[in-house]
Amino acid sequence: MQKLRWPFGVTSTNSLSMKILLLEDDKEIGEWVRDGLSRAGHVVDWHENGRDALVAATTQEFDLLILDRMTPELDGLSVLKAVRATKNMTPAIFLTALGDVDDRVEGLQAGADDYLPKPFAFTELEARVSALGRRNSGGDTGEVTALTAGDISLDLLKQRCTRRGEVIDLNAKEFRLLEAFVRSNGRVLTRNMLLEKVWDMNFDPTTSVVETHISRLRGKIEKPFGDSVIKTRRGAGYVFEPTG
Repeated sequence: MQKLRWPFGVTSTNSLSMKILLLEDDKEIGEWVRDGLSRAGHVVDWHENGRDALVAATTQEFDLLILDRMTPELDGLSVLKAVRATKNMTPAIFLTALGDVDDRVEGLQAGADDYLPKPFAFTELEARVSALGRRNSGGDTGEVTALTAGDISLDLLKQRCTRRGEVIDLNAKEFRLLEAFVRSNGRVLTRNMLLEKVWDMNFDPTTSVVETHISRLRGKIEKPFGDSVIKTRRGAGYVFEPTG
């Protein structure tokens, strides 16, 4: 295999330093990604097996998780599911050779925020890392860090949802879905718009991921409170109409 090399004169424009957990069992790729992210100003904790990565992810605080899918002892998908089970919503990117649509959907449904198939250009990985960092940092970026609609409040930094003062347990995709609804308060969102906003997917007539997640979200933010805030508009899409 040809040795991975850095482009001559490579520089980084990233200004947000993050602590990143990297799970990658291929030594050459792991070193390449670790060194590149370090050059970009990040602190990288690299693990070559899923069990060690899971221990690190559940005992330390990270700003981002970058996970390979096929890793020894524990695969990356299982690692992320275990992390999400602890209510840890740290942003996560899958970096893997499993790049089929079904694999991407499975990864996103497990709670990943992004999915980059191998082989990949480091510049694309760095751009995606930076985008997730900006989305979750707030602070100097001037981005909104909290949203409120009716009696529903979202803390974008902590990825936490409350309704009437009660914390609602949402996974990463459910939170992003609700965020999309809150940001579009009162406006219709089509199924394709939600696929693009929440799953970064183009039109796919075969997937039911939108309907499945909306059903789960309704069960958490509507059923316990005895009302309906996500309304279905037949032939159009969905509209968020908060109460309170």
